Amino acid sequence: MSVWSETYTALSPLGWPLAEGVLLSASGAELPDQYLVYFLVSAPPIQHADNAETLRNFRMQVSAYSRSGLHGLPDIDAAMVAAGFTRGPQRELPYNQLTRHFGLALEYVYLNQE
Repeated sequence: MSVWSETYTALSPLGWPLAEGVLLSASGAELPDQYLVYFLVSAPPIQHADNAETLRNFRMQVSAYSRSGLHGLPDIDAAMVAAGFTRGPQRELPYNQLTRHFGLALEYVYLNQE
């Protein structure tokens, strides 16, 4: 399974709309009050054997957006850790005056063995 599939499988039970790597409003539709966006930040290989890659370190970012603020977010950490990801840095995103969304970016690392 790909890291995108693993991320989708981890986040979909949370019940918030999901977008993979693109903003939900790319079609021009109104954004929901709450939604999640996830994308690949980096994926460096970290181990090789016999001229073949054996380990790769995927860093995924999951961003939560909510018009009602950052309290009451779903338990993204629990969902991602249960799916085999390790927690990474977190940071608050600037308030978007145009869409009226608050945002929180959370990074997770997934070690994939070939």
